[in-house]
Amino acid sequence: MNRLKSLFISGFTSSAVLWAAIIGFSLFFFLLVLPPALESGDLLGAFAAGFVNPFAAGYATDVILCWVVLAAWVFYEAKVKGVRYGWLCCVLGIMPGVVVGLALYLLIRQYQLVEKPRGDNENIR
Repeated sequence: MNRLKSLFISGFTSSAVLWAAIIGFSLFFFLLVLPPALESGDLLGAFAAGFVNPFAAGYATDVILCWVVLAAWVFYEAKVKGVRYGWLCCVLGIMPGVVVGLALYLLIRQYQLVEKPRGDNENIR
């Protein structure tokens, strides 16, 4: 399969969108979120602040469970499809965030599965 062709989706490259998400959220996190958390020195309190009201708690719980799903998916595909380095995405899903871990995993997965012979990934399109 032509690698360049596999990276295009609806006129935009999927990899460009994923890299934009990784870079965009990482900048947001490291410039706006991390400095006040480090300044206060209370990292557990910074985590708990996600549960300050029912609306924030809903978002925080969603993010935590998205990380659980990402971790399950990463470890499953490591066994079944042989996707390597997914564990790194789980670590990055904790900090700076799930969007970074998920987007990076999709990039790693896409690169590794395109490289395999057709018989190993014929159900992946």
